[in-house]
Amino acid sequence: MIVPPNYNENHIIFKLDDVIKEKKFSKNKLCVNAGLRFETVQGFYKGTISRIDINVLSRICKALDCSISDLIEYKTNDE
Repeated sequence: MIVPPNYNENHIIFKLDDVIKEKKFSKNKLCVNAGLRFETVQGFYKGTISRIDINVLSRICKALDCSISDLIEYKTNDE
């Protein structure tokens, strides 16, 4: 689970790293299967993206056979 470096009290957590490990994928394999550039996948993996492209998210979910909630989570500091 990756927490973006620029989060505030309410933040988005990217869990692509966990899903990739669970599905026994590599970032390169995900790029090929989803038809995405490595930099795009790396941004989701590290949690450094600032905007979420629905098309990209859909491709990742399809390639990994997972749901959006498996990839992204919203948390507050209270949690």
